[in-house]
Amino acid sequence: MLTAIVADDEKLARRRLVRLIEETGDAEVVAACAGGREAVDQTLSLQPQLLFLDVQMPDLDGFGVLREITGRASPATVFVTAFDQYAVRAFDVHAVDYLLKPFDTARFKDAFARAKDRVTGHGRNGAEDDRMRALLADYIANAQQPAKQSLDRVAVRVDGVLKVIRTADVDWLETDGNYIRLHVGGASHLLRMTAAAIEPQLDQRAFLRVHRRFIVNVDRIVEVQPWFAGDAILILRNGAKLRVSRTYRERLHARLGARGEALEGA
Repeated sequence: MLTAIVADDEKLARRRLVRLIEETGDAEVVAACAGGREAVDQTLSLQPQLLFLDVQMPDLDGFGVLREITGRASPATVFVTAFDQYAVRAFDVHAVDYLLKPFDTARFKDAFARAKDRVTGHGRNGAEDDRMRALLADYIANAQQPAKQSLDRVAVRVDGVLKVIRTADVDWLETDGNYIRLHVGGASHLLRMTAAAIEPQLDQRAFLRVHRRFIVNVDRIVEVQPWFAGDAILILRNGAKLRVSRTYRERLHARLGARGEALEGA
């Protein structure tokens, strides 16, 4: 039986990881930590074989945890991160895996299997370890660069005239074939752009994907109601109702600060 430590400052995410690890039947969670400093202390004390480590924690981030334990503990580490794009490209080339929130059970099992292989001697060799350290250093350097400016205005055609809309005024965006439908107050406008193209340009602090069809302005959310099969319903300020798919539910909870039981049923 392998030993594992989970470190994630989000209670719901932490509890889910503990459950998924123990359901494998191959590992026992010996500590569940709510912060990076606690993760360092518990890892050095308990010397686990596996470490599931959130990248973003308020007191000490995941990379800081690794720096603190290097040379004193050597668990097979699986990163848990809400970062996408560059981080995914960096982590995807080595055997000790990452979990990109929100992740499903199948993706977890794949990451767990890779970490288990590392512990049992079937994982990466020394050259791959060197490559991982180089990738982490490169990632940290890029993460410290100023963020690019978000898209703050879009132009849509209304009755033959170009109308300029501030993205901050958009309540939610909806996919419509090769278009995006912008819902602004009681009106809606078609923008000739795909969701894949516009999503990276939006302010990630303001907008969040909650369904394959919907990207919502978080500031407009007033209520989250449980629905069927793990899905939920968002109620917006203007009374609109949007479906939240189970795949994106955990990320929504994290954004809304659902650290207790308040949203666990949603």
